[in-house]
Amino acid sequence: MASRVIPVKPFDLVIFGGTGDLALRKIIPSLYRRFLAGQMPPQARVIGAARRDLDTEAYRRMALSALEEFVAEEKRDPEKIAAFIEMLSYIRLDARGETGWNELAEALREGVIRVFYFSVGPGLFADLARRLVKHRLNDADSRVVVEKPFGHDLESARALNAVLAKCFDEHHIYRIDHYLGKETVQNLMVVRFANTLFEPLWNAQYVDHIQITVAETVGVAGRGEYYDRAGAMRDMVQNHMMQLLCLIAMEPPSLFEADAVRDEKLKVIRALDPVPPENIVRGQYARKGDIPSYREDVGNPESTTESFIAMEVHVSNWRWSGTPFYLRTGKRLKARVSEIAVIFKEPPHSIFGRRLPNHAGNMLVIRLQPNEGMVLNVTIKEPGPGGMRLMEVPLDMSFAEALGENGADIPDAYERLIMDVIRGNQTLFMRGDEVEAAWAWADPIIAGWEERGDEPLPYEPFGSGPEDALMLMHRSGRRWREISDEL
Repeated sequence: MASRVIPVKPFDLVIFGGTGDLALRKIIPSLYRRFLAGQMPPQARVIGAARRDLDTEAYRRMALSALEEFVAEEKRDPEKIAAFIEMLSYIRLDARGETGWNELAEALREGVIRVFYFSVGPGLFADLARRLVKHRLNDADSRVVVEKPFGHDLESARALNAVLAKCFDEHHIYRIDHYLGKETVQNLMVVRFANTLFEPLWNAQYVDHIQITVAETVGVAGRGEYYDRAGAMRDMVQNHMMQLLCLIAMEPPSLFEADAVRDEKLKVIRALDPVPPENIVRGQYARKGDIPSYREDVGNPESTTESFIAMEVHVSNWRWSGTPFYLRTGKRLKARVSEIAVIFKEPPHSIFGRRLPNHAGNMLVIRLQPNEGMVLNVTIKEPGPGGMRLMEVPLDMSFAEALGENGADIPDAYERLIMDVIRGNQTLFMRGDEVEAAWAWADPIIAGWEERGDEPLPYEPFGSGPEDALMLMHRSGRRWREISDEL
C-alpha cells in the first residue's frame, strides 16, 4: 500500500551557499524527491544565493548535473525534472556586503512561507542573520535553518545563540542535525513509547548496558582543515551521538510535541556525569600501505586531534543509575555503520544450566545505516532431539523487506527535515539550550586531555580502533559488537 503524502503549503526556500557541496549533494536532490512524491506544491520556489557569478540558467544546469549524480536513475523522470528545475532561480549575493540583497527582497513573495537555509560555514551565520533583519526579509512566517557546527565550544555556541536570538524568535530557528531525520531514529521513539513490550524493561533494572557506534571507512581527506580543529569529539559525540543518547535515555514526554520532546532530551544531557580520563580512549589512524595516516591527511605531522574516540558515559537519574552507555566513533574503521545496541541483563537464574559460549543475551539492535532496520536477539531451543540445547536467533525487521513498497523507498533524512521546517514542526530540531548544555558537558572533557597533554593512540586502518577501546569494556566483562555492515 502506497504511503499517503500530504503536500505542504507554498513556500520560497532561499539556500545561502546554493552552489556549495551540501546544497548540490543533499538539499536540491531531497527537494526534487519530495517534488516527485507530490509533496511540493507547484507554487513552491527555490532560490540559490551565493557569491559565484552565475545567472539562473547556469544555476539550473548546475542543479541538473547534481540531480543526475545524486538521484537514483529510477527516480530521474525527465518531465518531472524539467518541471522541478523551472522552480529554481539564482541571485548573486554577498553575505558580508550589500550585493544581491535588494534583488532577493524583490524576489521573495508576500503571503507564502519563507525558509532561509544557512548552507554555509558557521562564520557567516551571524552576518546572514543580521542582514535578513536589516533588509526586513524575516516576517512572522519565516524559518531559519542552521547547519552544524553550532559553535566550537560553549562560549562560541552562546555567542551564536545570542546573535540568532536578537534576530529571530526561538520558534523560527531550526538547528538541523540530519541524524534525527533518519527513519530508524524516529522509529526508536515509536518502538519505545508505543509498545508495552519494551518500555517497562527500558531501565537499569533490566538493561545491562547500551552501545552507540558510528563508524566510517573513509578518512578525513578533503575535510582536513576543519576536522583537525574539531576531532571526533566535537564532530560526532557532542551533537549526533548526543542526540541518539538522549532519545534512548529520555523519559516519555507528555505529548509528541516539539518542546515536550526537547525538554526531556535536555534533562538527559544535564544528568550526564563528568567523564574521568580512564573512561576515555582516543585514537588516530596510522599509515597502512598506500593509505595515508591521519596526520598525512590533515597535513599536520604533530597533530594530537583524535580520529577515534570511545567513552563510557553514565546518566545519573533513577532510570539509568548504574547502567553504562558506551559511545564509539571513528574514521578508517572496518565498515560504515551507525547503530544502537541495547543489551539486556541475563535472567537471574538459568534453569537450563551452563549458558551458551559467547552468549550475548537478549539484545535490541537499531541500525541507522546502512540497511535501516531493527533486530531483536532471543534465545530458543535448537531444533532436534538430544536434550535442551539452546541457540540465539534474530527477530529481524529490515525496513526494506518488512514494509514492502514503503520500506524500499525510505526518504533521505534531509527530505523529512526540510518538509518539517516548512510545516513549522520543530520536534526533530535542537533548541538553543540543548546545544549549550551539550557543550557544557563536552568542554571539560576536551579541556582535560588538552591540559594533560594526552596523545591519541595509533590504530591500524580498517580495524576496530585502538586495543585500549576493547579493554574499556573487557574490564567489566563486556564486549563491543563487531563493526559490520550486516545486522
